[in-house]
Amino acid sequence: MPSPGGIGVYTAKLVSSLSDLGVEVQPVVALHRSAAIGDAWAEFGLAGKLPPPARLYLPRAALYDAWHLVSWPPLSRDPATDLFHAPSLAVPPRGRGPLVVTVHDAAHVLFPEAFTARGRWFHAMGLRAATRRADLVITGSQAAAGELAEHTAVPAGKIRVVPYGVDQGPPEPNPSVLARYGLAGLPYVLWVGSMEPRKGVGTLVSAMARLLKGNVTLGDTALVLTGYAGWRNASLIAEEDLVQLGPALHRLGSVPARELSALYAGAMVFAFPSSHEGFGLPVLEAMAAGVPVVASDIEALAEVTAGAAVLVRPGDVDAWAGAIEALLQNPARRATLAERGRLRAAEFTWKRTASATLDVYREALGSS
Repeated sequence: MPSPGGIGVYTAKLVSSLSDLGVEVQPVVALHRSAAIGDAWAEFGLAGKLPPPARLYLPRAALYDAWHLVSWPPLSRDPATDLFHAPSLAVPPRGRGPLVVTVHDAAHVLFPEAFTARGRWFHAMGLRAATRRADLVITGSQAAAGELAEHTAVPAGKIRVVPYGVDQGPPEPNPSVLARYGLAGLPYVLWVGSMEPRKGVGTLVSAMARLLKGNVTLGDTALVLTGYAGWRNASLIAEEDLVQLGPALHRLGSVPARELSALYAGAMVFAFPSSHEGFGLPVLEAMAAGVPVVASDIEALAEVTAGAAVLVRPGDVDAWAGAIEALLQNPARRATLAERGRLRAAEFTWKRTASATLDVYREALGSS
């Protein structure tokens, strides 16, 4: 049961932090193997903290379609359940209590070409269900709230902004993890995300290929890409850039959370060239880890970073190469930016996210 990137992190951290606040949480999942559920629970430290998830009897895709098309099966029949929360656009039918849905962005409306046909269908049906069924809708940024209000049918009066959180304190470097991935002793630029068109990976790879070509001063600097396979990823990276980078490009795929922490800790620069985000959780994770950040100059990332990152126009390969080079060659600038990032990231805790989410629950319960 692989975690679906940022949404998986958000869900796991939120339920754990709600539990810390004394909220009784009963997780519910689609039909997965018991071993896969156990692995996910262990990875996010939920084992022994939350009750085992109730498992519905349909696999994920079939369950979501049944929810969206025929409002079945119910998420829970327990009459003691006060409220239901869907942390993504997999929106269950209404139960006896109010329903809160987290809608992370309106990307499928703004960039339909960046999704598969199945992805567009799922998001459209889920958004329609959220619009009709949800008492309140949570999203992570003012930028996301604005695009939901402007480009979807979700009533602006139902939208509540609850910023996401991040684990506090810089992670400890872990040489054994870096050695396992062939990165021991290497300076590297890191990217984390899902391989999909909106993430701008091709821009970053092109920028690094241009930057490293014949550049003796940058020596053995590497580019590290890690994250989920995503979709529509066959032609995201130009073949000539792959050839140019050669062994300087490390494509790690998905890595466990504990190893991702070590990758953040070891990076010289974190680069995040997305053309669209609703929040940009990896940027916050990098800043919390004390890594200087270069990110796209888009509304959500400008909001989250608040002057603590270098912002570059998405898609501009020369600008990205120049911004990354300037940081790699200026240790003092990296240190200043890293400190700004740490201070900004300290404003975002999962406890605050859970507390603000609990306020939304109380509002929904009070108006139901």
